[in-house]
Parts: sequence; structure tokens; C-alpha cells
Amino acid sequence: MQKIPFKTWVVNRTSQLDFDNALPYFILAFYHLAPVANPQEEVALHHAFFQDQDAKGRIYLAPLGINGTLSLPKELALRYMQWIWSKPGFENAEFKIQEYETHAFGRLCVKTRAELVALGFDVPLQMRGTHLKPSEWRAMLEEEKDKVVLDIRNDYEYKLGHFEGAVAPPCETFKDFKEYADELKTKIDPENTKVLMYCTGGIRCEFFSAYLKQNGIENVFQLQGGVIKYGAEEKSKHWVGKLFVFDDRLAVPVSDEETEVIGKCHHCQGPSDRYYNCANMDCNELFICCETCLNTFHGCCKTECSGTNRVRPFKLANTPFRKWYTYAKTKEELNQLRVVEGSHANN
Repeated sequence: MQKIPFKTWVVNRTSQLDFDNALPYFILAFYHLAPVANPQEEVALHHAFFQDQDAKGRIYLAPLGINGTLSLPKELALRYMQWIWSKPGFENAEFKIQEYETHAFGRLCVKTRAELVALGFDVPLQMRGTHLKPSEWRAMLEEEKDKVVLDIRNDYEYKLGHFEGAVAPPCETFKDFKEYADELKTKIDPENTKVLMYCTGGIRCEFFSAYLKQNGIENVFQLQGGVIKYGAEEKSKHWVGKLFVFDDRLAVPVSDEETEVIGKCHHCQGPSDRYYNCANMDCNELFICCETCLNTFHGCCKTECSGTNRVRPFKLANTPFRKWYTYAKTKEELNQLRVVEGSHANN
């Protein structure tokens, strides 16, 4: 299989940028909280900036700021970062960069959202938790005794990799997290226990930490820049497994240091750190799988899925199954297809 690059840079507008020896494409992960007076206008400006450019990924703009992840040729990535830094209120935006051989997305999507993180109501962002630099986070993991470490990502992300001793709240939605927060307050000392929370890039913690503090938990801390920045600065210390990412790679190491494989194959329960989507077009279930079982089950998550006419031929590659519009001009045309050429991963 293709080796996934692990080099990560964390940059801002004052950084000395030298990427002469980097791979041809950059994957940017970023968010910045700053007022956006007219998100629709900003979407139009983004479309104009990227017109006829080789950019792919997702960017969401909301009244509270921007959240995005992109794959771009190096020079375009540098121009885009400079363009963002030139915008009033975004001078201090921070970008996390990973190199890659090619694009990590199927197309470009830039649109508005009412909320950068789906909550359903406002939280007082001025009450956000204390931001810890990666070195400070590591120190608290090592030295603090009265603490609980919360992984506030999705359960399938946690299963692939997480910090040692971290707890994954059983939450599929923010409503679930609210219920968990109410329960947590009864299980810890809300005035003295240190609650350390982290996510992939940091944006969920901005909102979830504010809710915890609003709900009466006083000592809340969040990992600044998320796991991606931690890996860039502190390597894999206290981290096990790989990091789930929402692009074609699906799983990446957090650093160049070896870590224990904690993922388990959906079929045989053997060790594996690769996610795939079911090759059955009507299923697309995300599951961890070893190469042996992937071949045995023809890229499917269960035997029933492999016995239909709508199973895509799978290949052991990092390129994922794409959305339906990659294979057909209309959904009616797609429904007439018996077999779609492709390879596996996230839909």
C-alpha cells in the first residue's frame, strides 16, 4: 500500500515558510473564529479566488468564522493562506499542513453554514476552556492526578486512535453530549477536577468546552490545535493508534514515531488500522478491515452485501469510493448501473 506521509507543519503569517523539498500537494486543516459580516459574500469571494484553480476540499463559512480542509498544489496553498491572512480579523489564522502526493478530496465545496459546529443553540464562547499548548497538554497528562480526559470526536475516530486513558463520551450528536455533561458533573468534583478535552483540529473543543463551563464544570482545558498540532510538536507521546481524517487518506499517523495498532478488523477482530467503506453502493458502511478479510468479503462489511449486483470492484488503494455524481450524471442513471468501477474508502 501507499505510504502515508506524516510530516506536519503548523504555520501562521509570521512563520518562515520553506517547503522546497515537500511533496507536490498540501492538505490544509484550519479554522478561525472571527466575525464574518456576510458569509454568502465570502463564499462568492472564495469561488472567485479558486476559479480555474486546482483546489479540492470543503470550506464552511458562518457568522462566527471559517472552518475548512483542502488539498491544493503547494504554490496555490501558499497563495490561499496569504489571502486569508490579508482579511481583517483573520491575520492570526493558523494552518496545519500535511504533504501528500496527490489530491485528498474529490471536488471543491464552499458554502455557508448557520453554525460551524452543529449545536442547535448558542453557547457563551467567552467561557471557553483554557487553551493548552501541546507541551502544556503533555505536562498535564503526565503530572495531573485529579483529571478526566475527554475525546469528543466520533466513536469510529476513537476506535482507530486516542490519547492514553481518554474517555469517549457515547455521543452521536451534541444533544447526547449535553446529557453526558449533566451526568459527568455528578461523577467528578465540578470545582476541582481538571477536565481535559481534545479533538482532531480543535474547533469542537471551542464550543463543547464553553458548554461544560456554562454547565458548572470550572476547570476545563482544551488542546490547542487538536491532535494534528500535538503530533507536529510533541510526536506520539501518550498517543496510541492512528488519527482518523475526513479525506481520502482516512487514517494517518500523528508523527513519524511508531505507535501501537489498536483498531480491530470488523470481520476477524485481528489488528488493523485501515478504514474502508462497504463496496456495496446501497450500504457504504464505514468499517475497519484487514487486507485478508477485505479480499475474502470482496470489500464488503458483511456477506449479504457482497451478494448483490450493486457492488463496486474494490482495489487495495488509498483512493476512495466517490459520491454518486462521480459515476453518473443523474441518480436515475446511477440506479441503472449494475457495476461501477472504483476503489474503496469513505463516501
